[in-house]
Amino acid sequence: MDLENPVVKLCAQGMQAESEGRGDDARALFSEAWDAATDDYEACVAAHYLARHQNTPEDTLRWNQECLERADRVGDERVRGFYPSLHLNIARAHEELGSPEKARTHFQHAAECLDDAPAGPYREGIRFAVAAGLRTSGLLRSKALPELLDRLCARADLTALGLLLPPYLGDLGTPQDRIVLLTALQMVHANRSLPEEEQTVLRRAIDDLT
Repeated sequence: MDLENPVVKLCAQGMQAESEGRGDDARALFSEAWDAATDDYEACVAAHYLARHQNTPEDTLRWNQECLERADRVGDERVRGFYPSLHLNIARAHEELGSPEKARTHFQHAAECLDDAPAGPYREGIRFAVAAGLRTSGLLRSKALPELLDRLCARADLTALGLLLPPYLGDLGTPQDRIVLLTALQMVHANRSLPEEEQTVLRRAIDDLT
């Protein structure tokens, strides 16, 4: 983002206020940014932050949809990084409003454009949130793997969990993600360190992916 842009500066001040626990000040600064916006890019930025400070899922959805419409109008590199979190936020609002089909659609959109988010913890945080949404919406189905993870957690088997949790929590259902997850499952299987009952569940989890 253009850090010299007046609207961006107001939003940065709002984020600072938010980090300091001054929610009312943050919302006032984001509202000021919205009022000061002179084009679709500035309105997109302001709406993105205003959506964070709404009291109802209806209002949160409305501001995120406003942001999406403005981003689509801009249509260039300045707004590409907004799309993953934007679709994630819209999906969550639809979930709260009891619209699972619409939520599922936006979780999928978020997964498809995830690489547009800046690399690093921010992108990984979005990835995990989107993957959780896809699992909740029923797009990623595996009965055996959650059962296996529950058993491993109960025994605090940190070695197996360390291998399986990252690819499981970040699984967006892509062929590449499935290969990574399957490889992790096969590594645990090859170690043969699990009790026989868990080894059986592990084989079922592998079968689910193959």
